[in-house]
Amino acid sequence: MSRIANSPIPIPQGVEVSLQNKAIKVKGKKGSLGRIVHKYVDVKLTDNVLTFAPRINDKTAKALAGTTRALVNNMVQGVIQGFEKKLTLVGVGYRAQVQDQVLNLTLGFSHPIHFDIPEGITIETPSQTDIVVKGIDKQQVGQIAANIRAFRPPEPYKGKGVKYGDEVIVMKEAKKK
Repeated sequence: MSRIANSPIPIPQGVEVSLQNKAIKVKGKKGSLGRIVHKYVDVKLTDNVLTFAPRINDKTAKALAGTTRALVNNMVQGVIQGFEKKLTLVGVGYRAQVQDQVLNLTLGFSHPIHFDIPEGITIETPSQTDIVVKGIDKQQVGQIAANIRAFRPPEPYKGKGVKYGDEVIVMKEAKKK
């Protein structure tokens, strides 16, 4: 069984944490994030250290305490340094370009794809085949990267498509006569 909830989160300088009823807000130099804490989880802030404990002795409550601790830790890391996901386009003629708040993708379809960049996310294209998704909310960054990848996931025969920067495509061998 995991014991993630037992390890406290030290709050670094420059980060403000406020607890009000069941809401926790984290504010730092990159922005602020908030979350509602489940009723089974008890959160305490003492001497710039956040501690998490289940309110009842139940398997579900213990699991929720660990999950809440991990989510709040991601919030603290996000407001300090932020998160980023790298995507790579593999294929002849596959291109990406950011104009204003729209990501334009050319992925071998008969039409270009226009992806509206949501609030709180920045997308950069250092080259035509690289995309970097940045933001302070880890879940949102991962979801946006997954949405972009879903337009053309990598296929296993030639490896063409949109892949994560660290993803390894296991290639299949073509049929032989």
